[in-house]
Amino acid sequence: MARAIIFHRHGGPEVLQIDEIDIPEPGFREVRIRVKALGLNRAETLIRKGAYIETPTLPARLGLEASGIVDAVGAGVGGFSPGDAVSIIPPISMTTYPTHGEFAVLPANHIVKNPANLGWTEAAALWMPYLTAYGALVDLAQLQPGEPIVITAASSSVGIAAIQIARKIGAVPIALTRTSAKRKALLDAGAEYVVATAEEPLSQRLRQIAGRKSIRVIFDAVGGPMVIALSDAMSEGGILIEYGGLDPLPTPFPMLSALSKTLTLRGYLVHELIRDSSRLERAKAFIVDGLASGALAPTIARNFAFAEIVEAYHYLESNDQVGKVVVTL
Repeated sequence: MARAIIFHRHGGPEVLQIDEIDIPEPGFREVRIRVKALGLNRAETLIRKGAYIETPTLPARLGLEASGIVDAVGAGVGGFSPGDAVSIIPPISMTTYPTHGEFAVLPANHIVKNPANLGWTEAAALWMPYLTAYGALVDLAQLQPGEPIVITAASSSVGIAAIQIARKIGAVPIALTRTSAKRKALLDAGAEYVVATAEEPLSQRLRQIAGRKSIRVIFDAVGGPMVIALSDAMSEGGILIEYGGLDPLPTPFPMLSALSKTLTLRGYLVHELIRDSSRLERAKAFIVDGLASGALAPTIARNFAFAEIVEAYHYLESNDQVGKVVVTL
């Protein structure tokens, strides 16, 4: 038997509990890992609340990120052996391949050997944020050296990854955060500019920062009414990439800006990158190169013990963190 995080009803972090389950067996082309660390994501809060892109059958498990040791391999698996230190490319279905437990079974093509310089905590904080940011900034928007990139919810793990990736490319990251409380932390993380959206006139400030360099790309996790101000600051032919919906208010369509500047408003899921093997390999190579050079490095906000899973999600949802919340076993 093994411990796993399970929820029997939808709700807040308090619905999560640690139950005993049978140790899962790896099937054809699957790998079982003994988990050492878990990375927490907003997607898990959504599935727990019943508001995710897939609907679980209760009781349900959850989790998209983990690092650990290969414990067993199924038939048809090559390139992995028991004892390998690995981490997980986020699965397409969280309900089919949950990671929050002492053991996790994943398709072999979602398992990556850890770079030698990464510990368990950093490895568990790697693939979801960096693949998400790479997919939007590099693969989709084709961000160029010297051009500004606006990053909302910049203190999140994806936001920090986007700042680092922008710097690696040579672009100019403009970090958006609600108040000035995280300004220094975001500047230390590599942001060239920080805008406090609750304290400054957003579109005016963005235009002032950009100057003669137009804002072509915005990477937005928030949505809601702020989309109007963001669109107003964009240049002709710009692309606003929506990958989250942190604001519970409706997101209006910025009709005037979209028409007058022929804007693209694009929903984005990291799944579209993960499903394409050639694009995924390019992303992995970019990220591994950045880790080796030091240009990319996961930022850990706080580490919790496995028994503190409820407290860990409360902290994630407090929005007080800068970087990734990790749980270790």
